[in-house]
Amino acid sequence: MRTVQAAADPDDTPRTVTLPADWDDTAAEALARLTPGHRPIDLTHEAARWIDDLCAGDTAGPAIEPVARSLSCLLLLRQAAPTEALWHGHFDRRPGFIVNLAAFVHPDIGFRADDFVAALRLLARVLRAIAQQKAALRNGELPLGDPAPTPATMPDDLAGTRTMVAGEILLTNLDACLAGLGLDYNSEGGRDAACSLVALATLVAHAGEGADALPLPPVRSVVPGVNQIARTVWQDAAVETERPMARVETGFSAPGPIDALLGVEACGLAPAFSPLRPDGRLATSTLARLACRGLTLEAAFAATLAGDVVLPLPDASSHQSMYRALAGFIDRMPPRPDCVRDTLQTRALLERGVRRPLPPRHGGFTQKASVGGHRLYLRTGEYEDGTLGEISITPTRESPMTRGLMDSLGQAVSIGLQYGAPLETYIEAFAYSHFGPAGTVEGDAVASYATSMLDYAFRALSDAYLGRRLPDAPHEDSMMPTPSPMLPLDLPAREHAAQGHMAKGHPANGHSSGDNDETPPPRRGRLRLVV
Repeated sequence: MRTVQAAADPDDTPRTVTLPADWDDTAAEALARLTPGHRPIDLTHEAARWIDDLCAGDTAGPAIEPVARSLSCLLLLRQAAPTEALWHGHFDRRPGFIVNLAAFVHPDIGFRADDFVAALRLLARVLRAIAQQKAALRNGELPLGDPAPTPATMPDDLAGTRTMVAGEILLTNLDACLAGLGLDYNSEGGRDAACSLVALATLVAHAGEGADALPLPPVRSVVPGVNQIARTVWQDAAVETERPMARVETGFSAPGPIDALLGVEACGLAPAFSPLRPDGRLATSTLARLACRGLTLEAAFAATLAGDVVLPLPDASSHQSMYRALAGFIDRMPPRPDCVRDTLQTRALLERGVRRPLPPRHGGFTQKASVGGHRLYLRTGEYEDGTLGEISITPTRESPMTRGLMDSLGQAVSIGLQYGAPLETYIEAFAYSHFGPAGTVEGDAVASYATSMLDYAFRALSDAYLGRRLPDAPHEDSMMPTPSPMLPLDLPAREHAAQGHMAKGHPANGHSSGDNDETPPPRRGRLRLVV
């Protein structure tokens, strides 16, 4: 064991955290998040608290000690841990366990399927025991009217009906598990191995629920020994039963402190999009893949400097392929990844609050155009993958205040893009913004008319980086008539003065009325140009 200073938030006061010596500081921060207050934290005391809550009402006294010991071993080996609801003793919520797939991979043995099946059977047994003892505390899951019968008190005429869900087993760290087996996430062998492991977990979780609840294992598996164990489990579980057990569902975990406590690199079925850890060191999955390729760190570094792609990184399309492959072997899937709109790398950076600065030498383009006769320059900066990371809008003949505001707006948008903000949001906010100068666009075929400089700039970005050309807004002169700038401001005043003289009997031209009966026309007022 070792003692470190950690806090759930950088602004909080650090607390003393005692945890195993081989656990990193990320696990200490996660333990601080799981334990509210300001007191010192000891992993053994915190684990004993929730283990005692789970095992206090077990079936018999001699059965409590081996269950508690097994749960403690699973946590210390970072193979499984309870969800936050069980960790805090909130039995009014659905209980569950998070299982770290990578922790069952041994460098020399491979995937230890026997240990994996034994751990899942233990967790399913504990979840069903909790459902039987704490069913009265569950909120929002009981049907109206009579409460759902528990498996122990289920009458014979309801033996075939489905009871409420006892709990859930959530799998995580799939990418690191495949890396330990020497498989790439975006390969066909990696998808086959993932289907075998996930189907085995669902098969063990559904054992005892009846033959109709058992999934069929995949046709083939590249993981040695998994197919044989899956067939044995399926034969033992595929028996007709008059009293099916409560249902235990399988799924994938979401980001949270429990995953950090288990040392998970990528939550759920998502891949690790970066070969580095948050502290800058190589990730465990990266080291495993290099070892499977027979490369040392020096050889991999030299190959990278030579321009070779040593480890191809997965993208959103490979994540979507894995999603489609696993959809039929698990009960609940996370939201479907979108390879068009979702940039998962920037999403992960945005969740961590990490800025992705542009490299010192980067690509982009400079566009010269004019809006209503006012010239401007639109400049962009791009990452290595071609995504936008910086913009600059520079008008040439505007006032210093206008140039300063445009420059500040470009810097603000650039910072947001580097933190992972989507470009679509900025386009929706600034396209078709209406203020002067506005008018005909010259120098760029992306638009013929713009309602402002920002309207043109962000519609040009939409065409260049999203492949979506936005139409022109209606012209200003067709929306509302504009008054003429030539106004006869002094004409009404002269007419009133002439009428006043005539009312007093004085002709307007200074002569008597008898000399000339005809009144000369009034002098035309002078016209003033209003700018």
